Amino acid sequence: MKKIISTKNAPAAIGPYSQAVEVNNMLFISGQIPVNPAEGTVPEGVQAQTKQVMENIGAILKEAGYTYDNIVKCTCFLTDMNNFVPFNEVYGKYFTSNPPARAAFGVVSLPKGVLVEVEAIAAK
Repeated sequence: MKKIISTKNAPAAIGPYSQAVEVNNMLFISGQIPVNPAEGTVPEGVQAQTKQVMENIGAILKEAGYTYDNIVKCTCFLTDMNNFVPFNEVYGKYFTSNPPARAAFGVVSLPKGVLVEVEAIAAK
C-alpha cells in the first residue's frame, strides 16, 4: 500500500502530484525545484539553486524517516549543461561516499524558470 509523504519544509506540490510516495520501503520523491518553502523565493545562480533543491529533498527524506544515504537513484534536469560542473560541486556535497546512480539531462525549460530540478528514489 502506498503512503503519501508531505512536509511544509519543502515546496508544496503545484499540480496533481505528491511531494513523495512511499511503497514497499521505497521512497519516490517528485522532482524538486529550488523554491524556498518558507519564503516562496528562488535563489539566484545554479549553485544556490542546487543547494535549495537538495535541502528540499532532505526535508522530504527526513519527514519519511530516510536520509541521503538511502537515496539509490537521482534524475537531474539542467536548463544549461554548461552548469553541469557547478551543479556537481554542490550536489556532490550531499553524497560524500557511495553516491547513488544518476542521470542528468539538459532540458529546454523548467517550472518557474529555474535552472535545476532533481527527483530521487530512496530505499531502506
